[in-house]
Amino acid sequence: MKPTVVLVGRPNVGKSTLFNRLTKSRAALVHDQPGLTRDRHYGHGRVGDKPFLVVDTGGFEPVVDTGILAEMAKQTLQAVDEGDVIIFIVDGRSGLAPQDKIIADRLRRTGRPVLLAVNKAEGMPRDQVVAEFHELGLGEPVAISGAHGEGVRELIELALESFPAEPEEGAEDHPKIAIIGRPNVGKSTLVNTLVGEQRVIAFDQPGTTRDSIYVDFERAGRKYTLIDTAGVRRKGRVTEAIEKFSVIKTLQAIEDANVAVLVLDAQQDVADQDAHLAGFILEAGRALVVAINKWDGVDSYRRDWVKRDIARKLGFLDFAKFHYISALHGSGVGDLLKSVNEAYAAAMVKLATPKLTRVLQEAVAQHAPPKSGLFRPKPRYAHQGGSNPPVIVVHGNALEHMADSYRRYLENVFREAFKLQGTPLRVDFKANPNPFEGKKPKPLTEAEAKRAHRQRIIRRKHYG
Repeated sequence: MKPTVVLVGRPNVGKSTLFNRLTKSRAALVHDQPGLTRDRHYGHGRVGDKPFLVVDTGGFEPVVDTGILAEMAKQTLQAVDEGDVIIFIVDGRSGLAPQDKIIADRLRRTGRPVLLAVNKAEGMPRDQVVAEFHELGLGEPVAISGAHGEGVRELIELALESFPAEPEEGAEDHPKIAIIGRPNVGKSTLVNTLVGEQRVIAFDQPGTTRDSIYVDFERAGRKYTLIDTAGVRRKGRVTEAIEKFSVIKTLQAIEDANVAVLVLDAQQDVADQDAHLAGFILEAGRALVVAINKWDGVDSYRRDWVKRDIARKLGFLDFAKFHYISALHGSGVGDLLKSVNEAYAAAMVKLATPKLTRVLQEAVAQHAPPKSGLFRPKPRYAHQGGSNPPVIVVHGNALEHMADSYRRYLENVFREAFKLQGTPLRVDFKANPNPFEGKKPKPLTEAEAKRAHRQRIIRRKHYG
């Protein structure tokens, strides 16, 4: 089992920068504003032949009892409980702070191994930058620069020295599920309900989640990765730089996922932004399940209104399944996960060329493509051109003249024939090349020219 390394420290000491360095990614948002990271953020790293799991945490404010800072502190303490090694990060440029002493005392009482990393030490004498931090009593401080990579390998090798080496693992094959929606519709609550613990901060304040948080969990012997994303508002209302970064991370999460769960709020009408998010999911080609949350909090009249509103504004999502749930109480969540499994299976399906061609030929026999001018497209055979979403490539003659309406007809035929529920389907046409295109006619010999002349004379005599 991979050891878990947890990064802990005051706000803005460089935890997320070090996290990105260790995971060789840009998964965690980094900004000069303190308190940007709020939830636990997990990533995978490797040094030499030792893989490890690294956890980025929010700025630790152990003296705050209420509000979002207190929720962030709870998340940090939960991460510490899960960790095998704690790396306590302090700021070498601002020096030792009173809060550092409080955090060091809390960490010492956990009984976990703790390494002290003095960050932002680039360009400074190491002995000088670490001198005052001996006062924390956590052993020899290690001077590092998360931004420039100085001392980082030494630090992580020290953290993992008591753990055995492991062979490199192959790529994992399990669904990645992005939870998407506007702010405050209950995305984080849904994640916590699916995982079965208070994994991410669910707070009655729009914009609580700022980063895309990847959460691995297992249900009924099957592995999943949930991606809790920041709520996306209309472009005109996105003003803060942090929120703009959060929107980008959400759109990246959709691209990274296999299935997107679009969460709507039953207590609000379907907004244009909901339709825009659904459109972006379709453009990305991701499988989709729609969850209408807070269903337990509305009466029968409101329920009828919501269903009519969805049919009117989201009718283009007819391939997706809709679930009416309560993320807070867990009702309907089990069926939601079943639909996610079906959508994932449809998105990753492998379709045999003979079966695709047979379905295509039956569809053409039942309803031939309309003529376009002098040409009637002639589809010949089909094969699969990709997955997530499934792409079916149809070959034939004059397919560049194929009408869009016939493309939609074939999409519906293939979807029904192969039971592709929950995923977009793309049908691409590839016309066979004209073998005579670009070639000059071969000049006739004298005998062939005389024969052609005689045939023209005969035709004129018979046909005028």
